[in-house]
Amino acid sequence: MGKVLIACEESQRVTIEMRALGIEAYSCDILPCSGGHPEWHLQQDVTPLLGEVWDMIIAFPPCTHLAVSGAAWFERKRLDGRQQQGIDFFLLFANANCDKIAIENPVGIMSSLWRKPDQYIQPYEFGDPVTKKTCLWLKNLPLLVSTNIVDRGERIKLPSGKTMSKWFAETSNLPHSERSRARSKTFPGIAKAMAEQWGVLVK
Repeated sequence: MGKVLIACEESQRVTIEMRALGIEAYSCDILPCSGGHPEWHLQQDVTPLLGEVWDMIIAFPPCTHLAVSGAAWFERKRLDGRQQQGIDFFLLFANANCDKIAIENPVGIMSSLWRKPDQYIQPYEFGDPVTKKTCLWLKNLPLLVSTNIVDRGERIKLPSGKTMSKWFAETSNLPHSERSRARSKTFPGIAKAMAEQWGVLVK
């Protein structure tokens, strides 16, 4: 039986899908879990856990200081050290002593600072009608195969002429802490695909 760490995952969406397949998966986050299974949740700093033996690590490091969507604040974050902290935390997973690793993040600076992602995926390729281009960096794991291509979902036109996913626009009305948490949750279709396509490799 494989042992899997799902890092920076308070939602437990991937963890729950892994558990449904009989895989010993644990979510980890400094926040309490919202997925309803605290018995599978390690509420702590993930750093010491990376020194333990895991058959697979799937990580969702915070993108606040890394995603290109926040480029307007990059200079300030570089000066005060927040961006470097984000880079260092991301690289903890990239350099972890584990045979199978996946790191998920939106399009951001790690593509140039570290290396290009192995794959870009969209929620609408896995059954969720939403556009959110997401990067996957993989170590000894296959590319995710699309499971159910659906409509890309409704988009909202901004005064600037640009458009964004209605889902993303609606989260803008949430308080900052809730907004970032809502936007970081893994979409159900992607979570299921990760469990079914990667989990089998450690069972």
